[in-house]
Amino acid sequence: MLAASTSVGSVEVRDTDPTRLQEVSSSFDDTVVLGRGSDVPDSADIVVVATAAGTQAAVALSAVRVAAAVVTTTNEIIETRDLLALDQQARQHGVPLVVGAGFMPGLTCLLARAGAAEFDSVDEIHVAKVGTGGPACARQHHRALSSLAIDWRDGRWTRRPGGSGRELCWFPDPVAGRDCYRGALPDALLLVPAFPGVDRVTARMAATRRDRLTAPLPMMRRPHPEGGVGAVRVELRGWRDSGRHGVVLGAQARPAEGAAIVAASTALHLIDHKPEPGAAGLASIPSPDGLLRQVAARRLRPCRFEGFALSRDAAT
Repeated sequence: MLAASTSVGSVEVRDTDPTRLQEVSSSFDDTVVLGRGSDVPDSADIVVVATAAGTQAAVALSAVRVAAAVVTTTNEIIETRDLLALDQQARQHGVPLVVGAGFMPGLTCLLARAGAAEFDSVDEIHVAKVGTGGPACARQHHRALSSLAIDWRDGRWTRRPGGSGRELCWFPDPVAGRDCYRGALPDALLLVPAFPGVDRVTARMAATRRDRLTAPLPMMRRPHPEGGVGAVRVELRGWRDSGRHGVVLGAQARPAEGAAIVAASTALHLIDHKPEPGAAGLASIPSPDGLLRQVAARRLRPCRFEGFALSRDAAT
């Protein structure tokens, strides 16, 4: 996707596993170069970091120091905080650092920003996801269910047990309804700064009874290479024309493919639009409609739920 864009001169691809890099090299054309090592070259204009959670902050810092724009894909709380803490350095070097440009967070942040245009003010944002992208994502999903979740409630952070807060959430077909639970998800860290005055922000993930029972234990079997069809949803509540208003947006895709589309589209968006420097999630990006159109053009199409019952209380 990046190599095919007229905005990109050349693409250098690196991987922590050299054997895997060689295996996929046959699918690259002449505009793609195989790189080595972990240092970001001084010639880089933009760096997309799609390594396992927990390894992205160091690469992002290296990229910022050579004044390269950065797109990260993390979905881990501590790493999200570490990346947001690079805001001052990103500003000093005059580059944007996008935190969590994947399926969720990432697409969900974009959907929240787009949906907010229908409101005079937004006071609740609730996001949820189904599915995992691959082995590393599945392991992170497993850990998240047994770790503390963070919610934003009434202007302060609250910690809740992972696996609590069961809520039946409806996603685009063919996923449909799934039971979703709290987990160690970083979405609130990215959404709260983008929506000043918001009262509640929560994030949940779909899980089965077996997932919850085995979450405190090591994974019993090796994760699948690809997690199958997944989905995300974003529910916003607030005020419009002196009345309560609600919007539910969503999308379905294989999570790994969805994350790749969002990350690559974000990189191209940064090249073409050159946003203000600093570290933030996609909910803070200016003019999100253009980026959403790029994402939709690559077969990751958002949809809107109709018939939303505003009287339903959010799970507590």
